[in-house]
Amino acid sequence: MKNYVLSSSSTADLSAEHFEELGVPVVFFHYTIDGKVYPDDLGKTVSFKEFYEMIDQGAMPTTSQVNVQEYLDHFEKILQDADGLIHLTLSSGISGSYNSAVLAAEEAREKYPDKKIFVVDSLAASSGFGLLVDAAARKKEQGFSIDELHTWIEENKLRIHHWFFSTDLKHFRRGGRISASSAALGTLLNICPLMNVDHQGKLIPRTKVRGKKKVIREIAQKMIDHAEGGENYHDKCFISHSNCLEDAQAVAAIVEEAFPHLDGKVVINSIGTVIGSHTGPGTVALFFFGDKRTE
Repeated sequence: MKNYVLSSSSTADLSAEHFEELGVPVVFFHYTIDGKVYPDDLGKTVSFKEFYEMIDQGAMPTTSQVNVQEYLDHFEKILQDADGLIHLTLSSGISGSYNSAVLAAEEAREKYPDKKIFVVDSLAASSGFGLLVDAAARKKEQGFSIDELHTWIEENKLRIHHWFFSTDLKHFRRGGRISASSAALGTLLNICPLMNVDHQGKLIPRTKVRGKKKVIREIAQKMIDHAEGGENYHDKCFISHSNCLEDAQAVAAIVEEAFPHLDGKVVINSIGTVIGSHTGPGTVALFFFGDKRTE
């Protein structure tokens, strides 16, 4: 089957131009800030800069996933012109979105019994999810059938590494993710938590690093330790950040020096409004293909 569509949700944190270039339609999550609901529309309605400034001023956004009807509408719009669909969702380890998409797919199959519909739990988030979408789109361009691509995604999604650090603990404190005393002590000692996404797609704190310069080196070291092929890594590398571009660029510079065979420059994206509602400003995330995540 050649006439099929690869689809994603907005939480893959790629730019609108990138999604368009890949030919991947997007369904939007939502967030609420100061009592008003907005679509997670890749910075179109509210720019990323404005969004993070609102958080800095004390706003506490909440998020809502795509519901079953929204997924169904999205799927049906695609299936009117395509013979099949593969939709990738945000990790089930941090969202119930996958379950909603599965229910919508069941309804769509009843209406379109002759069409293939796959829903894939990416077990990924932010531009790690985006790296999977990008790679899958390239495989589709190479001529993979819908079954071949579905199999490839399932076999390779745990090879995408996600490493995050945060230099700003205020949002974690306001959101109740850490205590006020822990935030105060962490700020005093200049502690930057280093986290990753495990094999179940859950965000796991791994270590506490003291100082921004040190954590920037440490996150780059994780790629040196785990990247497929070591220094001969020749695939893509994505970084996303929440209103801290200079920190993201510092990580990118180390990566580009350490890996001279990268497939192009490191791609730097903004952490979108849904993922950013939970991280707040000051977070940098690094994504690459490596050894399979097993813990």
